[in-house]
Amino acid sequence: MSNLIDVVSLVGPTASGKTKLGVDLAKHFNAEIISADSMQIYQGMQIATAKPTAEEMDGVVHHLIDFLPPDGTYSVAKFVEDASACIRDITSRGKLPIIVGGTGLYVDSLLNHVRFNDEVRNEEESEKLWHVYREQGLDVLLEELKRIDPDSFERLSVERNPKRIIRAIEFYRTTGVTITRQIADSRLEESPYRAVKLGLNFLDREKLYDRINRRVDLMLSLGLEEEARQVLSRSLSITSVKAIGYKELAPYINGEKTYEECIEKLKRETRRYAKRQITWFKRDKDINWLYIDEYNSYEELYNQAVQIINKGLFYG
Repeated sequence: MSNLIDVVSLVGPTASGKTKLGVDLAKHFNAEIISADSMQIYQGMQIATAKPTAEEMDGVVHHLIDFLPPDGTYSVAKFVEDASACIRDITSRGKLPIIVGGTGLYVDSLLNHVRFNDEVRNEEESEKLWHVYREQGLDVLLEELKRIDPDSFERLSVERNPKRIIRAIEFYRTTGVTITRQIADSRLEESPYRAVKLGLNFLDREKLYDRINRRVDLMLSLGLEEEARQVLSRSLSITSVKAIGYKELAPYINGEKTYEECIEKLKRETRRYAKRQITWFKRDKDINWLYIDEYNSYEELYNQAVQIINKGLFYG
């Protein structure tokens, strides 16, 4: 009898349909959903982050959504801590936890049981690196990271997240140990989870891009421009300010570019983000990929997902 905790993860690029499938699977398996989306945590950022509405949740309990002010700080270490607590709570009530989201580092760190040493901080070094970023750009920092920690460079150059790149360099300068080594050491303790991993994607990338373009149009019809005005008028953290959907509209709101130029950039940046997500998730060979354009109907795809979970959890 295994002592491992059963969990399901559902990942994939933005606009691939994770919300609907996650909810339908949760209803079938008596489950609750833990969001693994680094932007849906923020309050008041509803449309741009495609945060599920009450109607879309359809009575399924969702955790780690809409709980932090836009100027609040959050980290992958905090996510692992919070999500682990959610898993313990959900399973204690006889339900199945389903992790749904597109933030790959969150999902991987949780399921691999990574223990982060967030106590080692060097604010002076961090501020120096942020100054380099503001004055010289991200590529200069990536070159240093490539020299001191090639493995972190391979991982973080895909995502191009300044906060995580700076943190990796700061950690090395402070401790003399790469953050890759720290993460590897932190994984010496076995993961407590038996995870069935599902991924949504398209064989034809253009079909995903078309879906992204149509989603942006829908967001605009739902009031994205007004939401952007409200969010941009508030104090934002170094994480929330990177949410796609606001900074792309800022030049139009400020009268610097046309509406059409900004919308095209928004669609382009969303497509690029989806490509980065796919690159990240493709490294995990344990993900069972469901290619949406391989199925004749949503029902076929859903039934296949149910079969994979049944096999992995109950017969695996």
